[in-house]
Amino acid sequence: MRVCLICEGSYPYVPGGVSSWVQMLCSQFQDVEFVVWAIATTREEMPEYVCRVPENVKEIRTLYLGDAAWGKSGQKIRMTREEKETLKGLLSGSVDAINWTGVLDLARRHHQHMSDLLMSESFFDVCMEEYHRQNSKKVFLHFLWNFRGIYFPLMYILSQEIPKADIYHAVSAGYAGILGSCASYIEGVPLLLSEHGIYTREREEDIIRSSWVAGEFKGLWIDFFKKLSFIAYKQASVVTTLFGTNRSLQIELNCPPEKISIIPNGVNVHDFDSCRKKTAQLPASQSGSFVLGAVLRVVPIKDVKTMLLAFDIVKRAEPKVRLKIMGNCTEDPVYYQECVELLAELETKDVEFLGQVNIREHLPEVDLLLLSSISEGQPLAILEGMAAEIPFVATNVGDCRALLEGEREDDVFGSAGIIVPIMNSEAMAQAILRFIRNPGLAASMGQAGRKRVEAYYSRIKMLDAFRNIYEHLKEEPHGRNRI
Repeated sequence: MRVCLICEGSYPYVPGGVSSWVQMLCSQFQDVEFVVWAIATTREEMPEYVCRVPENVKEIRTLYLGDAAWGKSGQKIRMTREEKETLKGLLSGSVDAINWTGVLDLARRHHQHMSDLLMSESFFDVCMEEYHRQNSKKVFLHFLWNFRGIYFPLMYILSQEIPKADIYHAVSAGYAGILGSCASYIEGVPLLLSEHGIYTREREEDIIRSSWVAGEFKGLWIDFFKKLSFIAYKQASVVTTLFGTNRSLQIELNCPPEKISIIPNGVNVHDFDSCRKKTAQLPASQSGSFVLGAVLRVVPIKDVKTMLLAFDIVKRAEPKVRLKIMGNCTEDPVYYQECVELLAELETKDVEFLGQVNIREHLPEVDLLLLSSISEGQPLAILEGMAAEIPFVATNVGDCRALLEGEREDDVFGSAGIIVPIMNSEAMAQAILRFIRNPGLAASMGQAGRKRVEAYYSRIKMLDAFRNIYEHLKEEPHGRNRI
């Protein structure tokens, strides 16, 4: 069996939960040949692999969006009337009325002249019609170039040569999902879509907060990413998600409910046996410093600044506390520097940025783990911390509350941590102080977390579920040009 994993902005160039998940899948399915089709930003930003690639990954093919340079070759593109209508539908049609097969055929036909296509008279005419249809008050030139900026990466992606596979497995919607849909349609083989977070919602949050999209054009970009998710949901034979709330969001975004399977993340608890606290020993708050830990990428979506502000409050109340931040500090150097400058401004000591490390070497020292994200799916970092019998203070995002407090009727294990609101440093600080001042709390919540992971979040169960999907899709005639 040959499976093509399609990864956007993650494996094998960016560490994190999704990359760890892909690495685990490839490492565990040794009898499966994998091809990784990676969508990356630029060769400068993602120059090298950050993980050891398993031997059964036979090829890594990277599509750098930065390689899609504008340039007019002088080729005059003439579109048929049908192609022009297809393009008009893509730019202005509702997601369920777009002629997706026509879009894919258009991209394949003109794949060597993407810039010329979007600089063509036909594209200009379609944009002008849409400009008048919206009765827009924007400057037309800005309106036109926003459409070109939105659709040029898409057309570039759809024009790529496709690696052969028995199954295409997109590890997110968005560009990965549309690439998988295109491959599935052209090759006539099934598409599996796995969403860890909800791509459309994440991009919407990014765009709303962004400075690179002018306010009046944010709606255009949000609608575009909804279109990408819709085609992936439509083309996929099976869609997997991590928990029930995400399933509801996928249905809201027009994913057919019958396609969706909930497969939680899983860990091997015994990998973390050496990290478990020796409960017979004194709590760290009585025997020395109290050590806080965070396993994350230092990027804005993890809201490290709120964590640092919370730590400053705690440090002033309990001077012996320390914080170890474990994870990539180079993905967003500007944000990392802002975090360092914040600590300097606060004059807060005893914070270590350790970078990318083997967390199992550091977890035995950690008394309490923190997660301050403003958006998450079902964080592997929480599951790994629970397996190590370390409690959490985490923000109320994604599936964090269910992980720490339980949601099943037969779950009697109790809380494995404390949930706090997002972007609330005072609430996070008070939760941390509660652990420091109640020495038995960390031990009891840590034990509850370990039991919950053992019962419901087994790596073996997760892998069995994906194995069954792969076998089913390989045997059944799915994905026969269904778009």
